[in-house]
Amino acid sequence: MARLIRGASKNARFFIVDSKDVVQKAQDIHKCSPTAIAAFGRFLTAGIIMGAGLKGDDLMTLRTDTDGSLNHMVVTSDSMGRIKGYLSNPEAELPLKSNGQPNVGGIIGKGMLRVIKDMGLKEPYIGISNIQTGEIAEDIAYYYYTSEQTPTVLALGVSLNDDMSIKNAGGYMVQLLPDSEEQFMDKLEAKIGAIRPVTELFEGGMDLERIAKLLYEDMEDEQGEKLVEEYELYEEIETKYSCNCDKDRFYRGLMALGKEQLQEAFSEKESIEVECHFCKAKYEFKKEEFDSIMK
Repeated sequence: MARLIRGASKNARFFIVDSKDVVQKAQDIHKCSPTAIAAFGRFLTAGIIMGAGLKGDDLMTLRTDTDGSLNHMVVTSDSMGRIKGYLSNPEAELPLKSNGQPNVGGIIGKGMLRVIKDMGLKEPYIGISNIQTGEIAEDIAYYYYTSEQTPTVLALGVSLNDDMSIKNAGGYMVQLLPDSEEQFMDKLEAKIGAIRPVTELFEGGMDLERIAKLLYEDMEDEQGEKLVEEYELYEEIETKYSCNCDKDRFYRGLMALGKEQLQEAFSEKESIEVECHFCKAKYEFKKEEFDSIMK
């Protein structure tokens, strides 16, 4: 089961997620290349984490527009752990980097990250920042620092089995709270720099609660004294890849095209088929279903 836990200490709040099942579902739907799913899986994982910080029925959409071969990714998430997404070029691929890791930064490239929050107001909040490295964790941390003035440490990872199934996927995010001690983030960044990648932590048998403990244990202050940071777990959320499309939603979308475009669509055939970007579900519509508007 894919799940997320969240909690906080006096200096920071944190989110930790095992997103293996979500990324596997995305791979089953979109049939990505190894490097594309490494990138898209990280993006989905980030979407789950960021969505968990929402309230109530709020929705969040993350979108990349870049100059890499994987130039366009979209994910939409909510506070309940539900997420869906699609990507422009799932077959995009690059050779591995010299260290044997997938070239996620190269396949994404540079460009813009958009964070769109629908909080039930007249207009959604839209935050925009540069994608400078293509390494998704770094670019989202940069977004938080520049757009929301929130110092953030983020780690994301996806690993594959030989048969292209998802071996492990997940990540964690730690954000400073207002009036926190600046040295805490410095110590945390140093600590995380010494921790193994998150996929290796999962492979070694660590669960989410043990990773939370790992993030906080064995930290020292500037005098070399043990820095004790008590934390509390607040909530556990089951996460899942979930698309809410249905035929009625697409019907209303087609109706909005208007008379001329519908007549053109049905000019040479009696039915048309549409496909959902997020889940690949197909819906067939017959010409007579639109007689009222076309007449």
